[in-house]
Amino acid sequence: MARGSAVAVVALAVAAVLLVLHADGAAAAGPKKPATAARREDVPYIRCQVCERIAREISAQVARKQQALSPSKKVPEIEIIEIAENVCNLKKQEADWMLRIDIVEKGDRLELVDQDEEGHCNSECKTIERACQEVMGYADTDVAEFVYTNKPSLDQLVKFVCKDITKACAVDPPSVPKDRVPGEPFAAKPSKDAEMEKIMRSMGDIPGAPSMKMYSRDDLMQNNFGAGGDDDEDDDEDDEDNFPKNLGKALKDKPPQKNDIKEQVVKQIKDTGKKLKGHVSKVSKVVKKWWQAKKPTKSGKSEL
Repeated sequence: MARGSAVAVVALAVAAVLLVLHADGAAAAGPKKPATAARREDVPYIRCQVCERIAREISAQVARKQQALSPSKKVPEIEIIEIAENVCNLKKQEADWMLRIDIVEKGDRLELVDQDEEGHCNSECKTIERACQEVMGYADTDVAEFVYTNKPSLDQLVKFVCKDITKACAVDPPSVPKDRVPGEPFAAKPSKDAEMEKIMRSMGDIPGAPSMKMYSRDDLMQNNFGAGGDDDEDDDEDDEDNFPKNLGKALKDKPPQKNDIKEQVVKQIKDTGKKLKGHVSKVSKVVKKWWQAKKPTKSGKSEL
């Protein structure tokens, strides 16, 4: 991690605290289910419906941003582009909508059915993501430009996205084969897990922290995370990079009592924060010297 990644380290520290305090609930939930893949053969049956959901989500998310602004201001185009780029990426907050949909077989059709809660991301969730990505392709910037320029209604946006630019709804979906293997039943996710994952996704959007990972308490205890083995010449940088390892060591030192764990985590965060403060001070001095050297002298100004 570079010296300037102070925000990333603080975010990781906060995430570590949340994970440690949430450890009991995670342990009770049992081992994680193996990752599941998208069912590509199902994509043609849901392509048009997914496209309509894309338009609905982009419209709703832009509207929420607009409500936070004064009536005289528009949502910046770059923010609309960000929504359009991320709406099909389950690692981003903009794609949370996929977690609240169940694929249900009704006759010879597949239907996307809204759920009240977020569910575990199984093959159906991955299939929706796959269909979403196939529909959008490279059209995200064109869609964002259309939204920014025209402020379309939902119906207008659906027509533009699904019939004009992607053709996702140009033809009716094919009939579902009678021998299609049903997908997994929708399994609601515990609210604490849903909130935890939402926080982690939002932290992943912080500049300097694009590769943030979730560590369970067991991972921290066993040093089971992707830290590199190369030695770093800068000791302070090592301390920042090895935050998960140092936290794991702190957890091993004493029995896993909640109060002790909280105190050790807070201490680790404070220690890391002190080193970050030193880094910021060093960088500030360097920038100050550089700026003073670049400033023209008074005599130089008069000559101009």
